[in-house]
Amino acid sequence: MRAVAAGDHPHTEDDLRYVRRRYLTVESCREVARIIANATFAARHSALWGEGTTAVASDSTHFSAFDQNIFTEWHSRYRRAKRGVLIYWTVDVAGSMAVHSQLISCSASEVHAMVEGAMRHGTDMEIEQNFVNSHGATFVGFGITRLLDFDLIARFKQINKMKLYVPGRGDQSSYPLLAPALTRPIRWEIIEHNYDLMMKYATAIRLRTASTEALLRRFTSETTHPAYAAMLEVGRAQRSIFLARWLRDRDLQRETESGLNVVENYNGVNDYIRFGKRGELASNRREEQELGMLCLHVLQSCLGLINTLMIQDTLTLPEWQGVLTDADRRGLTPIFHSNMTPYGEIQLRTDRRLELTSLPGEARLDQQPNGQRP
Repeated sequence: MRAVAAGDHPHTEDDLRYVRRRYLTVESCREVARIIANATFAARHSALWGEGTTAVASDSTHFSAFDQNIFTEWHSRYRRAKRGVLIYWTVDVAGSMAVHSQLISCSASEVHAMVEGAMRHGTDMEIEQNFVNSHGATFVGFGITRLLDFDLIARFKQINKMKLYVPGRGDQSSYPLLAPALTRPIRWEIIEHNYDLMMKYATAIRLRTASTEALLRRFTSETTHPAYAAMLEVGRAQRSIFLARWLRDRDLQRETESGLNVVENYNGVNDYIRFGKRGELASNRREEQELGMLCLHVLQSCLGLINTLMIQDTLTLPEWQGVLTDADRRGLTPIFHSNMTPYGEIQLRTDRRLELTSLPGEARLDQQPNGQRP
Protein backbone atom coordinates (compact mmCIF):
# COMPACT_ATOMS: atom_id res chain seq x y z
CA MET A 1 0.00 0.00 0.00
CA ARG A 2 2.77 2.44 0.90
CA ALA A 3 4.60 1.74 -2.35
CA VAL A 4 1.49 2.41 -4.42
CA ALA A 5 0.60 5.54 -2.41
CA ALA A 6 4.09 6.98 -3.00
CA GLY A 7 3.56 7.13 -6.75
CA ASP A 8 2.77 10.11 -8.98
CA HIS A 9 -0.97 10.46 -8.32
CA PRO A 10 -3.29 12.31 -5.91
CA HIS A 11 -4.47 9.19 -4.02
CA THR A 12 -3.34 8.82 -0.41
CA GLU A 13 -2.68 5.63 1.50
CA ASP A 14 -5.92 6.14 3.46
CA ASP A 15 -7.84 6.35 0.16
CA LEU A 16 -6.34 3.09 -1.04
CA ARG A 17 -7.06 1.30 2.22
CA TYR A 18 -10.67 2.50 2.13
CA VAL A 19 -11.13 1.18 -1.40
CA ARG A 20 -9.53 -2.09 -0.30
CA ARG A 21 -11.95 -2.50 2.63
CA ARG A 22 -15.03 -1.25 0.82
CA TYR A 23 -14.78 -2.77 -2.65
CA LEU A 24 -12.16 -5.51 -2.78
CA THR A 25 -14.10 -8.65 -1.89
CA VAL A 26 -14.05 -12.22 -3.14
CA GLU A 27 -17.33 -11.76 -5.00
CA SER A 28 -16.32 -8.49 -6.64
CA CYS A 29 -12.94 -9.87 -7.77
CA ARG A 30 -14.59 -12.91 -9.33
CA GLU A 31 -17.00 -10.63 -11.17
CA VAL A 32 -14.13 -8.43 -12.39
CA ALA A 33 -12.21 -11.48 -13.65
CA ARG A 34 -15.33 -12.74 -15.44
CA ILE A 35 -15.93 -9.37 -17.14
CA ILE A 36 -12.31 -9.13 -18.29
CA ALA A 37 -12.43 -12.67 -19.70
CA ASN A 38 -15.66 -11.97 -21.62
CA ALA A 39 -14.24 -8.68 -22.94
CA THR A 40 -11.13 -10.50 -24.15
CA PHE A 41 -13.19 -13.15 -25.92
CA ALA A 42 -15.24 -10.42 -27.64
CA ALA A 43 -12.15 -8.44 -28.70
CA ARG A 44 -10.20 -11.29 -30.26
CA HIS A 45 -9.74 -11.46 -34.01
CA SER A 46 -10.79 -14.91 -35.17
CA ALA A 47 -8.26 -14.89 -37.98
CA LEU A 48 -5.47 -14.61 -35.43
CA TRP A 49 -6.68 -16.61 -32.41
CA GLY A 50 -9.11 -19.05 -34.02
CA GLU A 51 -12.85 -19.19 -34.59
CA GLY A 52 -14.17 -20.58 -31.34
CA THR A 53 -13.03 -20.84 -27.74
CA THR A 54 -14.21 -24.22 -26.46
CA ALA A 55 -11.15 -25.85 -24.87
CA VAL A 56 -9.52 -25.20 -21.50
CA ALA A 57 -6.51 -26.62 -19.70
CA SER A 58 -6.48 -27.22 -15.94
CA ASP A 59 -3.58 -27.53 -13.56
CA SER A 60 -2.57 -26.59 -10.03
CA THR A 61 0.37 -24.58 -8.81
CA HIS A 62 1.83 -24.57 -5.32
CA PHE A 63 2.00 -21.41 -3.24
CA SER A 64 3.78 -21.21 0.08
CA ALA A 65 1.65 -20.16 3.05
CA PHE A 66 2.18 -19.51 6.73
CA ASP A 67 1.81 -22.48 9.05
CA GLN A 68 -0.86 -20.81 11.19
CA ASN A 69 -3.51 -21.37 8.51
CA ILE A 70 -5.54 -24.54 8.96
CA PHE A 71 -5.43 -25.23 5.19
CA THR A 72 -1.63 -25.11 5.04
CA GLU A 73 -0.20 -28.56 4.33
CA TRP A 74 3.06 -30.16 3.24
CA HIS A 75 2.96 -31.21 -0.40
CA SER A 76 4.23 -34.73 -1.12
CA ARG A 77 4.81 -34.24 -4.87
CA TYR A 78 7.55 -31.66 -4.49
CA ARG A 79 11.15 -32.73 -4.04
CA ARG A 80 11.85 -30.28 -1.28
CA ALA A 81 9.36 -30.00 1.54
CA LYS A 82 7.14 -26.98 1.11
CA ARG A 83 4.18 -25.91 3.18
CA GLY A 84 1.32 -24.12 1.52
CA VAL A 85 -1.82 -24.43 -0.57
CA LEU A 86 -2.69 -25.12 -4.19
CA ILE A 87 -4.25 -22.71 -6.67
CA TYR A 88 -6.07 -24.58 -9.40
CA TRP A 89 -6.30 -22.68 -12.68
CA THR A 90 -8.70 -23.25 -15.56
CA VAL A 91 -7.18 -21.49 -18.57
CA ASP A 92 -8.54 -20.95 -22.07
CA VAL A 93 -6.28 -22.76 -24.53
CA ALA A 94 -6.79 -20.39 -27.46
CA GLY A 95 -5.66 -17.18 -25.77
CA SER A 96 -4.23 -18.08 -22.34
CA MET A 97 -7.06 -16.37 -20.44
CA ALA A 98 -7.93 -17.81 -17.02
CA VAL A 99 -11.67 -18.38 -16.72
CA HIS A 100 -11.66 -19.74 -13.17
CA SER A 101 -9.37 -20.09 -10.15
CA GLN A 102 -9.73 -22.04 -6.91
CA LEU A 103 -7.85 -22.20 -3.65
CA ILE A 104 -7.59 -25.84 -2.50
CA SER A 105 -5.55 -27.73 0.05
CA CYS A 106 -2.58 -29.87 -0.98
CA SER A 107 -4.44 -33.09 -0.17
CA ALA A 108 -7.60 -32.17 -2.10
CA SER A 109 -8.60 -34.09 -5.18
CA GLU A 110 -7.89 -32.31 -8.43
CA VAL A 111 -10.85 -34.07 -10.08
CA HIS A 112 -13.47 -32.01 -8.25
CA ALA A 113 -11.44 -28.85 -8.91
CA MET A 114 -11.33 -29.66 -12.63
CA VAL A 115 -15.10 -30.25 -12.74
CA GLU A 116 -15.77 -27.15 -10.65
CA GLY A 117 -13.72 -24.97 -13.00
CA ALA A 118 -15.42 -26.33 -16.09
CA MET A 119 -18.95 -25.97 -14.70
CA ARG A 120 -18.68 -22.81 -12.56
CA HIS A 121 -16.47 -20.48 -14.59
CA GLY A 122 -19.37 -18.10 -15.30
CA THR A 123 -17.96 -16.68 -18.55
CA ASP A 124 -19.49 -16.74 -22.02
CA MET A 125 -17.28 -19.67 -22.96
CA GLU A 126 -18.86 -23.05 -23.82
CA ILE A 127 -16.40 -25.71 -22.70
CA GLU A 128 -16.25 -28.84 -24.84
CA GLN A 129 -12.73 -30.09 -23.97
CA ASN A 130 -10.64 -30.01 -20.82
CA PHE A 131 -6.91 -30.84 -20.90
CA VAL A 132 -5.45 -32.24 -17.68
CA ASN A 133 -2.36 -34.10 -16.52
CA SER A 134 -2.28 -37.46 -14.75
CA HIS A 135 -3.51 -36.09 -11.41
CA GLY A 136 -6.84 -34.96 -12.83
CA ALA A 137 -7.49 -37.98 -15.05
CA THR A 138 -8.91 -40.69 -12.80
CA PHE A 139 -11.66 -43.16 -13.62
CA VAL A 140 -14.12 -40.97 -11.71
CA GLY A 141 -12.91 -37.95 -13.68
CA PHE A 142 -13.51 -39.66 -17.02
CA GLY A 143 -16.88 -40.91 -15.80
CA ILE A 144 -18.27 -37.63 -14.47
CA THR A 145 -17.08 -35.61 -17.47
CA ARG A 146 -18.79 -38.09 -19.79
CA LEU A 147 -22.06 -37.54 -17.89
CA LEU A 148 -21.55 -33.76 -17.93
CA ASP A 149 -21.00 -33.84 -21.72
CA PHE A 150 -17.48 -32.54 -22.20
CA ASP A 151 -14.33 -34.40 -23.20
CA LEU A 152 -11.51 -35.04 -20.76
CA ILE A 153 -8.17 -35.10 -22.60
CA ALA A 154 -5.26 -36.24 -20.49
CA ARG A 155 -1.50 -36.59 -20.66
CA PHE A 156 -0.54 -39.73 -18.71
CA LYS A 157 2.86 -40.11 -17.10
CA GLN A 158 2.86 -43.94 -17.19
CA ILE A 159 0.84 -44.64 -20.29
CA ASN A 160 2.91 -47.76 -21.03
CA LYS A 161 1.45 -49.49 -17.95
CA MET A 162 -2.22 -48.75 -18.64
CA LYS A 163 -4.75 -51.37 -19.64
CA LEU A 164 -7.61 -51.25 -22.11
CA TYR A 165 -11.02 -52.55 -21.04
CA VAL A 166 -12.81 -54.56 -23.73
CA PRO A 167 -16.49 -53.96 -24.60
CA GLY A 168 -17.76 -57.51 -24.00
CA ARG A 169 -16.74 -60.98 -22.87
CA GLY A 170 -16.37 -62.28 -26.42
CA ASP A 171 -14.02 -59.46 -27.45
CA GLN A 172 -10.94 -60.51 -25.48
CA SER A 173 -9.77 -62.82 -28.27
CA SER A 174 -10.76 -60.44 -31.08
CA TYR A 175 -7.57 -58.37 -30.80
CA PRO A 176 -4.63 -60.80 -30.52
CA LEU A 177 -1.99 -58.13 -31.13
CA LEU A 178 -3.37 -56.07 -28.23
CA ALA A 179 -3.58 -59.01 -25.82
CA PRO A 180 -0.83 -57.74 -23.44
CA ALA A 181 -2.65 -54.41 -23.05
CA LEU A 182 -6.16 -55.82 -22.59
CA THR A 183 -7.91 -56.56 -19.32
CA ARG A 184 -11.43 -57.55 -18.21
CA PRO A 185 -14.67 -56.53 -19.99
CA ILE A 186 -16.75 -53.52 -18.95
CA ARG A 187 -19.55 -54.45 -16.54
CA TRP A 188 -22.41 -52.81 -18.36
CA GLU A 189 -25.03 -54.24 -16.01
CA ILE A 190 -23.69 -52.11 -13.13
CA ILE A 191 -24.02 -49.00 -15.29
CA GLU A 192 -27.55 -49.98 -16.33
CA HIS A 193 -28.76 -50.64 -12.77
CA ASN A 194 -27.37 -47.36 -11.39
CA TYR A 195 -27.83 -45.11 -14.39
CA ASP A 196 -30.60 -43.01 -12.81
CA LEU A 197 -28.55 -42.52 -9.64
CA MET A 198 -25.51 -41.34 -11.61
CA MET A 199 -27.62 -38.91 -13.61
CA LYS A 200 -29.04 -37.53 -10.38
CA TYR A 201 -25.54 -36.65 -9.18
CA ALA A 202 -24.55 -35.20 -12.55
CA THR A 203 -27.71 -33.08 -12.66
CA ALA A 204 -27.05 -31.80 -9.13
CA ILE A 205 -23.58 -30.65 -10.23
CA ARG A 206 -24.90 -29.03 -13.40
CA LEU A 207 -27.80 -27.22 -11.64
CA ARG A 208 -25.60 -26.24 -8.66
CA THR A 209 -27.96 -27.79 -6.10
CA ALA A 210 -24.93 -29.39 -4.44
CA SER A 211 -21.20 -28.69 -4.44
CA THR A 212 -18.99 -30.83 -6.65
CA GLU A 213 -16.58 -31.53 -3.80
CA ALA A 214 -19.34 -32.78 -1.49
CA LEU A 215 -20.69 -35.16 -4.13
CA LEU A 216 -17.38 -36.53 -5.35
CA ARG A 217 -16.18 -37.00 -1.77
CA ARG A 218 -18.54 -39.96 -1.65
CA PHE A 219 -16.70 -41.62 -4.51
CA THR A 220 -13.50 -42.88 -2.89
CA SER A 221 -11.82 -46.25 -2.81
CA GLU A 222 -13.04 -46.82 0.77
CA THR A 223 -16.73 -46.60 -0.13
CA THR A 224 -19.12 -49.18 -1.55
CA HIS A 225 -21.58 -46.65 -2.92
CA PRO A 226 -23.47 -48.18 -5.90
CA ALA A 227 -23.13 -44.98 -7.92
CA TYR A 228 -19.37 -45.08 -7.31
CA ALA A 229 -19.09 -48.56 -8.84
CA ALA A 230 -21.15 -47.47 -11.85
CA MET A 231 -19.10 -44.27 -12.24
CA LEU A 232 -15.92 -46.33 -12.25
CA GLU A 233 -17.24 -48.52 -15.05
CA VAL A 234 -18.23 -45.48 -17.12
CA GLY A 235 -14.76 -44.04 -16.49
CA ARG A 236 -13.05 -47.28 -17.52
CA ALA A 237 -15.02 -47.36 -20.76
CA GLN A 238 -14.39 -43.69 -21.49
CA ARG A 239 -10.68 -43.89 -20.70
CA SER A 240 -10.27 -46.94 -22.94
CA ILE A 241 -11.93 -45.04 -25.79
CA PHE A 242 -9.69 -42.05 -25.18
CA LEU A 243 -6.48 -44.13 -25.01
CA ALA A 244 -7.29 -45.94 -28.25
CA ARG A 245 -7.98 -42.61 -29.92
CA TRP A 246 -4.92 -40.89 -28.41
CA LEU A 247 -2.46 -43.64 -29.41
CA ARG A 248 -3.46 -43.62 -33.06
CA ASP A 249 -4.03 -39.86 -33.53
CA ARG A 250 -0.76 -37.96 -33.75
CA ASP A 251 -2.57 -34.63 -34.05
CA LEU A 252 -4.38 -35.27 -30.76
CA GLN A 253 -1.06 -35.94 -29.06
CA ARG A 254 0.32 -32.62 -30.29
CA GLU A 255 -2.89 -30.86 -29.28
CA THR A 256 -2.65 -32.34 -25.78
CA GLU A 257 0.92 -31.16 -25.31
CA SER A 258 0.07 -27.74 -26.70
CA GLY A 259 -2.94 -27.32 -24.41
CA LEU A 260 -1.04 -28.27 -21.27
CA ASN A 261 1.88 -26.05 -22.25
CA VAL A 262 -0.55 -23.12 -22.16
CA VAL A 263 -1.42 -23.62 -18.50
CA GLU A 264 2.22 -24.32 -17.62
CA ASN A 265 3.19 -21.03 -19.27
CA TYR A 266 0.39 -19.33 -17.32
CA ASN A 267 1.78 -20.73 -14.07
CA GLY A 268 5.20 -19.41 -15.00
CA VAL A 269 3.97 -15.81 -14.92
CA ASN A 270 2.63 -16.18 -11.36
CA ASP A 271 6.01 -15.80 -9.70
CA TYR A 272 6.87 -12.75 -11.80
CA ILE A 273 3.73 -10.88 -10.69
CA ARG A 274 3.50 -12.11 -7.11
CA PHE A 275 7.09 -11.46 -6.07
CA GLY A 276 6.50 -9.66 -2.74
CA LYS A 277 7.33 -11.50 0.50
CA ARG A 278 8.75 -14.40 -1.54
CA GLY A 279 5.29 -15.00 -2.98
CA GLU A 280 3.97 -16.45 0.27
CA LEU A 281 0.35 -16.13 1.34
CA ALA A 282 0.97 -14.34 4.63
CA SER A 283 -2.55 -14.26 6.04
CA ASN A 284 -3.90 -17.09 8.18
CA ARG A 285 -7.47 -16.36 7.07
CA ARG A 286 -8.99 -18.39 4.28
CA GLU A 287 -10.80 -15.39 2.81
CA GLU A 288 -7.62 -13.30 2.67
CA GLN A 289 -5.76 -16.10 0.91
CA GLU A 290 -8.56 -16.48 -1.63
CA LEU A 291 -8.60 -12.72 -2.16
CA GLY A 292 -4.86 -12.75 -2.84
CA MET A 293 -5.39 -15.53 -5.40
CA LEU A 294 -8.19 -13.59 -7.12
CA CYS A 295 -6.13 -10.39 -7.26
CA LEU A 296 -3.40 -12.37 -9.00
CA HIS A 297 -6.10 -13.76 -11.32
CA VAL A 298 -7.35 -10.26 -12.15
CA LEU A 299 -3.84 -8.92 -12.78
CA GLN A 300 -2.97 -11.74 -15.17
CA SER A 301 -6.33 -11.32 -16.93
CA CYS A 302 -5.58 -7.61 -17.40
CA LEU A 303 -2.15 -8.52 -18.74
CA GLY A 304 -3.75 -10.96 -21.19
CA LEU A 305 -6.33 -8.40 -22.36
CA ILE A 306 -3.80 -5.57 -22.87
CA ASN A 307 -1.33 -7.84 -24.65
CA THR A 308 -4.08 -9.24 -26.88
CA LEU A 309 -5.06 -5.74 -28.00
CA MET A 310 -1.40 -4.72 -28.46
CA ILE A 311 -0.66 -7.77 -30.60
CA GLN A 312 -3.74 -7.21 -32.75
CA ASP A 313 -2.97 -3.51 -33.25
CA THR A 314 0.62 -4.33 -34.20
CA LEU A 315 -0.32 -7.05 -36.67
CA THR A 316 -2.80 -4.76 -38.46
CA LEU A 317 0.06 -2.50 -39.57
CA PRO A 318 0.88 -2.74 -43.29
CA GLU A 319 4.39 -4.07 -42.77
CA TRP A 320 3.00 -7.13 -40.95
CA GLN A 321 0.51 -8.16 -43.60
CA GLY A 322 1.18 -11.75 -44.72
CA VAL A 323 4.29 -12.13 -42.57
CA LEU A 324 3.03 -14.62 -39.98
CA THR A 325 2.88 -18.27 -40.94
CA ASP A 326 0.63 -20.93 -39.37
CA ALA A 327 3.51 -22.00 -37.14
CA ASP A 328 3.92 -18.39 -35.96
CA ARG A 329 0.24 -18.14 -35.08
CA ARG A 330 0.38 -21.39 -33.11
CA GLY A 331 3.23 -19.99 -31.04
CA LEU A 332 1.54 -16.65 -30.42
CA THR A 333 0.60 -16.01 -26.77
CA PRO A 334 -0.62 -12.89 -24.93
CA ILE A 335 0.93 -14.04 -21.63
CA PHE A 336 4.30 -12.30 -21.73
CA HIS A 337 5.66 -9.79 -19.24
CA SER A 338 8.53 -8.08 -21.05
CA ASN A 339 6.39 -4.92 -21.14
CA MET A 340 5.81 -4.97 -17.36
CA THR A 341 7.77 -3.14 -14.67
CA PRO A 342 7.08 -4.80 -11.32
CA TYR A 343 9.53 -2.58 -9.42
CA GLY A 344 9.87 1.17 -9.07
CA GLU A 345 7.31 3.95 -8.99
CA ILE A 346 3.66 3.02 -9.51
CA GLN A 347 1.55 5.59 -11.36
CA LEU A 348 -2.07 5.13 -10.41
CA ARG A 349 -3.47 7.48 -13.03
CA THR A 350 -7.15 6.88 -13.82
CA ASP A 351 -7.17 9.89 -16.18
CA ARG A 352 -4.79 8.24 -18.66
CA ARG A 353 -5.52 5.36 -21.01
CA LEU A 354 -3.49 3.31 -23.46
CA GLU A 355 -4.19 4.12 -27.08
CA LEU A 356 -5.37 0.68 -28.05
CA THR A 357 -8.19 -0.42 -30.30
CA SER A 358 -11.38 -0.38 -28.23
CA LEU A 359 -13.48 -3.38 -27.47
CA PRO A 360 -16.47 -4.17 -29.74
CA GLY A 361 -19.38 -1.80 -29.27
CA GLU A 362 -17.31 0.98 -27.64
CA ALA A 363 -15.86 4.22 -28.95
CA ARG A 364 -12.09 4.41 -29.18
CA LEU A 365 -10.66 5.28 -25.78
CA ASP A 366 -8.42 7.95 -27.29
CA GLN A 367 -11.22 9.60 -29.33
CA GLN A 368 -13.99 10.75 -26.99
CA PRO A 369 -16.91 12.83 -28.35
CA ASN A 370 -15.86 15.92 -26.38
CA GLY A 371 -12.27 15.64 -27.49
CA GLN A 372 -11.02 14.82 -23.98
CA ARG A 373 -9.59 11.70 -22.48
CA PRO A 374 -11.82 9.65 -20.13
